[in-house]
Amino acid sequence: MPGRSAPGVRTAVRVVVVGDRGTGKSSLISAAASDSFPDYVQAVLPPTRLPSDFFPDGVPVTIVDTSSSMESRVKLIDELKRADAVVLTYDCDQPMTLSRLSTFWLPEFRKLEIKAPVIVVGCKLDLRDERQPMNLEQVMAPIMQQFREIETCIECSSATLVQVPDVFYYAQKAVLHPTAPLFDQEKQTLKPRCIRALKRIFMLCDHDVDGALSDAELNEFQVKCFNSPLQPAEIVGVKRVVQERIRGGVSDLGLTLEGFLFLHSLFIEKGRLETTWAVLRKFGYNDELKLRDDILPVPTKHAPDQCVELTNEAIDFLYGIFRLYDSDNDGSLKPSEFDDIFVTAPESPWTVEPYVDAAERTPQGNLTLNGFLSEWALTTSLDPALSLANLICIGYGGDPTSALRVTRRRSVDRRKKQTEKNVFHCFVFGPKKSGKSALLNSFIGRSFSSDYTPTNDVRYVANVVEQIGGSQKTLILREIPEDGVKQLLSNKECLAACDVAVFLYDCSDEYSWKRSRELLLDVARQGEDSGYGVPCLLIAAKDDLDPFPMSLQNSTRVTQQLGMEASIPVGVKLKDSKSVFSRIVSAAEHPHLSIPETEKGKKRKRYRRLVNSSLMFVSVTVGAAVAVVGLAAYRAYAARKNT
Repeated sequence: MPGRSAPGVRTAVRVVVVGDRGTGKSSLISAAASDSFPDYVQAVLPPTRLPSDFFPDGVPVTIVDTSSSMESRVKLIDELKRADAVVLTYDCDQPMTLSRLSTFWLPEFRKLEIKAPVIVVGCKLDLRDERQPMNLEQVMAPIMQQFREIETCIECSSATLVQVPDVFYYAQKAVLHPTAPLFDQEKQTLKPRCIRALKRIFMLCDHDVDGALSDAELNEFQVKCFNSPLQPAEIVGVKRVVQERIRGGVSDLGLTLEGFLFLHSLFIEKGRLETTWAVLRKFGYNDELKLRDDILPVPTKHAPDQCVELTNEAIDFLYGIFRLYDSDNDGSLKPSEFDDIFVTAPESPWTVEPYVDAAERTPQGNLTLNGFLSEWALTTSLDPALSLANLICIGYGGDPTSALRVTRRRSVDRRKKQTEKNVFHCFVFGPKKSGKSALLNSFIGRSFSSDYTPTNDVRYVANVVEQIGGSQKTLILREIPEDGVKQLLSNKECLAACDVAVFLYDCSDEYSWKRSRELLLDVARQGEDSGYGVPCLLIAAKDDLDPFPMSLQNSTRVTQQLGMEASIPVGVKLKDSKSVFSRIVSAAEHPHLSIPETEKGKKRKRYRRLVNSSLMFVSVTVGAAVAVVGLAAYRAYAARKNT
């Protein structure tokens, strides 16, 4: 990212100055850079750099001047999209330029989707008619209410140098210490994600877990964040301020969470956002109040047929967390219990696709232990960084590098005829109305519904499957809509992460069977061409209905031709689908079996064997010839030596 070196640390700020013609943009920039009012200023200045020692934060600022002419519109838009902050100017002596902020410029920024904070600056303050005084706060309040992207407003004079440096100080501050992620200006309260981050920090600093920061804990916090201890009188002063302003902010044990949050709210209200940001960044947060990537040691996959899983150490931690927060010991988490677990995470997870409703719940909607662990497995598989960040946020105290592991390549598993994986990915193919969604619903304990609702997007569910012998594996089912198969197979590596694929068909519908067979052949060819062949199973769904004529014979013939297991009859309506999930896991545990072979694939294999045997014959023949020639040469040499 431009303007950054180490993760989360800015090394430069780019400020773009825009506004109507003649509002004093160029004079403002020149006065800030030279600390004097220029006699002559060119129409548009080249980029101007304020050095790192210009402001206390030690970050240089590059100021970009712009033209508001139509001829320069393309360049203006480009500069706005590259800006870290925007200074929007108006002329204090020309009321029309002030009204154009809300009628043209600010709506234009929204239309262009400019996300940078905006500093509104009134220039030429020295030219304003003193007989027509203006209350800036009163005039700007409704505009700031409408356009929340405005960070602050200020008026200045380049001629008298009044508040000129402050303009770019506020612009830099808006970038380095933004208000928007922390504080809701309308409600005048800390934002939820900021509260969650500060709660986590409070809990990390509350070493004795007594719900309050003692003087010693406060001092340790101060040293960690600001490299300087608090004097006893300062601690007393902090507590006094909190006690005077908020009930329950200080207890006999020290500063409470309510008091800690109040202090940061007070810092922000007083304009000392840098204090709160210093604390947040010290504890690893980025500008979005999520943990930075540099403190998330996510293991790297070196091949597309590898996956990321939770380690046993992380799973044991999650078992403990579940038992700790399952306060009524009913084996499930109520919404309130679940929320308590993630109160220190940036937000409650699994409330958005593809995680919402992806795991087992009780009839009352509470998350079971298997559902809890399955959601973690699904998150780790799809977004390892998010999984690791949430683990750390809810209190995982082990080495972060010990929480996740990368699995062995599937191609290696196939050669070794065994796998070490604990989480298996199954792609569920089938034509419309073949029973894919019903199968997924039954996997997570949902009751059968005869209402048909087509699935238009990829859907995931996950659950724990207990195998014979007591071993447990997590199975992730990914439903592939029929209309999405072509797009999926257009990616050569689409089957790399797939451990097993199942193909459903309605055993009472001949067209459904034919379409499922076509999908099976398409996937088999993709596996042969890409080298990512996967074990495949045919599932004859809706077993409670009468099968179409020749249903069993057709499926038997196809499975025998492709070298697969016989199709598995399943009647979700009859609640007899449980065993099929064990069959799916068993197929995934034997990655070298049940991989369908098309005629083209068989010919290709025979050709390779023929080539390999020919090469072996040639190498043996050449080796023998070389040996004969060598022996003849040795005899000739020996005879000559004797002579």
